Amino acid sequence: MLRETIRFALLVSPLCVFAQQLDRPGEWIDLTHPFNSDSIYWPTSPEFRKSTIAEGHTDGGWYYTAYEFSTAEHGGTHLDAPVHFAEGRHTTDQIPITRLTGPAVVIRVGDRAAGNRDYLISVADIRAWEKKHGRIATGAIVLFDTGSAPLYGDKVAYMGTDRRGKAAVDALHFPGLHPDAARFLADERDIDAVGLDTPSIDYGQSKDFMAHRILFEKNIPAFENLANLDKLPDKGAYVIALPMKIEGGSGGPLRIVAFLNHQTTDKK
Repeated sequence: MLRETIRFALLVSPLCVFAQQLDRPGEWIDLTHPFNSDSIYWPTSPEFRKSTIAEGHTDGGWYYTAYEFSTAEHGGTHLDAPVHFAEGRHTTDQIPITRLTGPAVVIRVGDRAAGNRDYLISVADIRAWEKKHGRIATGAIVLFDTGSAPLYGDKVAYMGTDRRGKAAVDALHFPGLHPDAARFLADERDIDAVGLDTPSIDYGQSKDFMAHRILFEKNIPAFENLANLDKLPDKGAYVIALPMKIEGGSGGPLRIVAFLNHQTTDKK
């Protein structure tokens, strides 16, 4: 009980600081790719579809538009809820808002991933960030910038293949979290969420999805296919990540943004 009380106090403090920051010079950064026919989806998942119900001027003389869309939970910029890989853990609608909002840590591995699309983010990468910026704080949202976001419009460059179906899964190549790094964050750092600028927190060639399984067992959700992480400082941004609230869902489309207070953020 004491531990939970202390943790709640630590989480409330960043919220209070954020409220104060809104009155100071800053800017909002959108970390979300648009949803459209080019959105990245897992090769075995249905892709985003949008069709027109009405568009134009009505007989009454006013303008009116309406569309319908369909999408798998896991595609485009989206949330992975813990239940996606951990039985009995949070569904999309059960994730506390406090796990979806908080101070951001951005760990950059683009220089290593550029020459190796199968790069596995290591504990050493995390510790190198901490050596420069200090221990990752309680309640942090840890984001990994692999340099992949600029490739998003090119499926082959971004994920290794533009093919569809089960056969395409073996052709996937993109960076992800090493299981040891996931275990380090889950067991040794009291974080609220993780996020990557790739289609999955596990690397493309993963067959056992251990990073998902390790983090989700601890009810730590993940954000995938993020944009514009290069525009965030290493430390000091505040993230708000609100998914479509699908009851009982294993994930969902996500609108994720970050606020930068120019007086308090650490530069890269």
